[in-house]
Amino acid sequence: MRLSQFHLRTEKETPADAEITSHKLMLKAGMVRKLAAGLYTWSPLGLRVLRKVEAVVREEMDAAGAIEMAMPSVQPKELWEETGRWAKFGPQLLKIRDRKEQDYCFTPTAEEAVTDFFRQEFSSYKQLPVNFYQVTTKFRDEIRPRFGVMRAREFVMKDAYSFHVSDDDLQREYRNMYDAYTRIFTRLGLKFRAVFADTGAIGGSASHEFHVLADSGEDALAFSESSDYAANVELAEAVSPGPRPAATETLRRVETPMQKTCEDVAALLGIPLQRTVKSVAVTGDDGFVLALVRGDHTVNEIKLAKLPGLADYRLATEAEILEHLGSTPGFLGPLNPRKKIRVVADRSVAAMADFVVGANEAGFHIAGVNWGRDLPEPDDTADIRNVQAGDASPDGNGTLALARGIEVGHVFALGRKYSEAMGCTVLDADGRAVHPAMGCYGIGVSRIVAAAIEQNHDEAGIRWPDAMAPWRAVVCMINPKGNAEVTAAAEALHREFNAAGIDTAFDDRGLRPGAMFADMELIGIPHRIVVSERGLAAGTFEYRARSAAEAEQLDRAAVLARIAGG
Repeated sequence: MRLSQFHLRTEKETPADAEITSHKLMLKAGMVRKLAAGLYTWSPLGLRVLRKVEAVVREEMDAAGAIEMAMPSVQPKELWEETGRWAKFGPQLLKIRDRKEQDYCFTPTAEEAVTDFFRQEFSSYKQLPVNFYQVTTKFRDEIRPRFGVMRAREFVMKDAYSFHVSDDDLQREYRNMYDAYTRIFTRLGLKFRAVFADTGAIGGSASHEFHVLADSGEDALAFSESSDYAANVELAEAVSPGPRPAATETLRRVETPMQKTCEDVAALLGIPLQRTVKSVAVTGDDGFVLALVRGDHTVNEIKLAKLPGLADYRLATEAEILEHLGSTPGFLGPLNPRKKIRVVADRSVAAMADFVVGANEAGFHIAGVNWGRDLPEPDDTADIRNVQAGDASPDGNGTLALARGIEVGHVFALGRKYSEAMGCTVLDADGRAVHPAMGCYGIGVSRIVAAAIEQNHDEAGIRWPDAMAPWRAVVCMINPKGNAEVTAAAEALHREFNAAGIDTAFDDRGLRPGAMFADMELIGIPHRIVVSERGLAAGTFEYRARSAAEAEQLDRAAVLARIAGG
């Protein structure tokens, strides 16, 4: 590809509305241009990167036995009503109406459509298992689209769906897809972790997320430093502490006139923060609930919502708090409530002795509190907190560390949620109609592009892994005198590299060396070869890897070997 015949427009200034590195660099490199909030046009340069990612995804999905198909992006309301997701999916589902006043949605995911296709095409266990995938544009009406293509409203996604007669076969395909994803992200040159995750709105019985590790990641991950254990913090288990120690203090009321937080109370009393208990008041299906976590811990909303009666809980209002506890926030505790309440204690709190809680009276806390002696045992004891760095790993191997991650892939074992809801059946070996078990496997293709930049950049621009770069190499020509030999040598090198299977661009735009090199560094080309009069006279080319600090003078064979070897 001659860059003089290609559309390449870079920017020198950092866009004012870009918040994270990938957004800034994609705009500066001219990979995308904003059309509207959360909507981006991919330039020819950006599209080359996107297609490189798609190619790896398709190759590995095909190799894993999945079959590519294409489903409509616009789907009828009736399908989504069968599963209840027309209402449940929420405002992210963009709903539209055609000229006949029929309701449709611009699909964010295709469980309904693929299940409808399956129930029309398949009738026997002999046709299973099967796994269909597509690479298409999806749409989610994000309330606040941000970070460029990282959280855009329109995005490119690979979604796959498998169907099985038995749960055992679903687990086999789940592992098959897990392994395929591992190969995909490895081939793309990304540092990533697969973590246990919550099934969320998609539903199902098992779930793993694949995260590209980056400081800018929105998701907090917990992983063992001594094993393969890894989980999203939303799901990572906080293991039970040791047995509860015996009480050693007497119950006493302490004055805390201005201290409303556990940190301030601990500082006033001169005790570790771990000796305090934080009370979070919520309202669930069964009424008022006080959730207790240690002062240095935070409530995990997803874990709390999994307890009976708390699936749709909300924070209690000040009026509800006053009614049940007779206090204002900042001094809440489980002792002496005005009305009967349900107390849910985190495992760590249930194992505490001589702790401090709010007195349900403005300006006061209670110290020396002990279970059984001063207040009844909690109604529920459960893991309701977020894990912290240094906690014991749930698998018993080492301690947990925390990192940030960008979710780029997700695999679900859906079970029969959708096949049952949509009346989808096949005949099993005994001739009985059974609902097939399903798996769902998604990859954010366009998000991978941004995530890779978050992980691979420097002050000069993007540093693409070879597999994702728009071109693996670029031949740059310095020829201010218009020397025909220089032009011929550069063109010959360009042809030779492409003939050898090395995707190579030829920068023949006639720019000054500084501007030309700055562009190539900004757009992240992994290998740069400079052809010049001085080099030809010496029988060498100037070679520089994007990751190297200095250039080298190499002959033709050495340059080819260096690039071919990666």
